[in-house]
Parts: sequence; structure tokens; C-alpha cells
Amino acid sequence: MDREKALELVEKHVRDKKLFKHLLATEAIMRKLAEHLNENPELWGLTGLLHDIDYEEVEEIKDHGRAAAEIVEKEGFSSEIAEAIRRHNYLVSPPPETPLQIGLVASDAISGLIIAAALMMPDKRLKSVKIKTIKKKFKDKSFARGSNREEIKMIEKVNVPLEEFFGISLRALQGISDQLGF
Repeated sequence: MDREKALELVEKHVRDKKLFKHLLATEAIMRKLAEHLNENPELWGLTGLLHDIDYEEVEEIKDHGRAAAEIVEKEGFSSEIAEAIRRHNYLVSPPPETPLQIGLVASDAISGLIIAAALMMPDKRLKSVKIKTIKKKFKDKSFARGSNREEIKMIEKVNVPLEEFFGISLRALQGISDQLGF
């Protein structure tokens, strides 16, 4: 598993800067979550980094995830990464089952919620976001509507309480705030 190879693949398939930052954010959350669960941070991080590389290329949402999984398998990444990526679009694939698969779905969803919360801060910085802010914004269904609350709550299936996941995710994003520009 090679992060440099993964970044080259991302650069080849992703042109949108917001999508690139989303991939970095999901990677960071996945790494912190893996550490918390005593899993492999490299495997989990690469899964987060690569999960949406097909997003700009697929014409129909039903193909999203499947196309990315095919790309990463072709490039020699593990079948475990590919399957998690395939299942993160569980509306058209089997639902996530393993901790890696569930972690990807939850991390993908919470990244947008936290970034949106940062943008609501007077200074628009991640350092200003607190866990209580995330809790409040999580309860407000009209805030960051694209951040599926049910997908975020999936994290409880791997025995991570929701509030704890908020903290893990926030710390992960604050740790790469310079890369994200927030």
C-alpha cells in the first residue's frame, strides 16, 4: 500500500479542488478512526483517500463506487479497499458490513458536516469548531443536508459512540486544516 501511488491516482482522476479536499478530509478521519479502533491506519486512510476517485467520471450515480473499486483493483490496491469503496454507495451495492466499510460510510458523511460547521464560524476555521457545535449542527436537519445523519450514525455499529466520533473526526480535520484551507 502506497500513499504516493494513491495520490497520483487521485490527481489523474480528480480535477475539482473541493472533491480533492473532501478526499483528504475523509482520509484523515479514517486514519484517526483506525487508530481509535486499533486497525491499520494506512489501509483505512488509503480507503478514504481513494473512495470518490470516480465521482467526476461516472455518468450515473448507480455506477459510483463500482467504477472506483475497479480502478483501485486494476492499480493493485487491496480487494479490501476496493470492496469498502464499492459498498460506500450502498444504495446500489450491498450494505457495508465490516468496520472498514462502515467507517468509510460514516467518515464520508461527517466530513461535510464538520467543514460546513467551520464555514459558519466567524473566522471560517476548523480550530474554532467545538464538539458541541457539531452536536448542535448534527441535530439541525436543515444544516448541511448532504451530510446524511443516518450514515454518520452507522459508526455506532462498530461501538464508537456518536459524540466520540464527532471528536475523533474534528481532531482529524483540525490536524490537516492547513491542507484543507480552513
